[in-house]
Amino acid sequence: MKTPLITRQGYDDLQKELDELWRFERPEITKKVTWAASLGDRSENADYQYNKKRLREIDRRVRYLRRCLDNLKVVEHHPEQEGKVFFGAWVEVENDDGKTLKFRIVGYDEIFNRNDYISIDSPMARALLKKQVGDEAEVRTDAGTITWYINSIAYDK
Repeated sequence: MKTPLITRQGYDDLQKELDELWRFERPEITKKVTWAASLGDRSENADYQYNKKRLREIDRRVRYLRRCLDNLKVVEHHPEQEGKVFFGAWVEVENDDGKTLKFRIVGYDEIFNRNDYISIDSPMARALLKKQVGDEAEVRTDAGTITWYINSIAYDK
């Protein structure tokens, strides 16, 4: 289950992607499909088959984005969040072995193609919520329990 939260930046990025797909890429691919279909036998027409497949991919992504954007709640930064870990925070943590991680806690739809974002639904994010700098968080995963210490917390404003 994913929590339907998103940062303002994430929402704007998804909205931009939807706009780009719907207003620019889809009309261009539709023209190519129409052109390729006019050439005759569609079963052996690679242009037609490839662009038709791409059109289905675009339509599937557009449907997902529209449904997603309607259900997401944008979480804005509030000054009273300072000093504690909440949604949208950049957190730096360190474990007993000296391994350091820095990441931002965001919504599920924002984590793709980003190595420095984690989902609010992840075990790490859940363990860190409401903690402060210097606190320790025990993260329970299938691999076992690891203790992480919070080094810093920051928010994009």
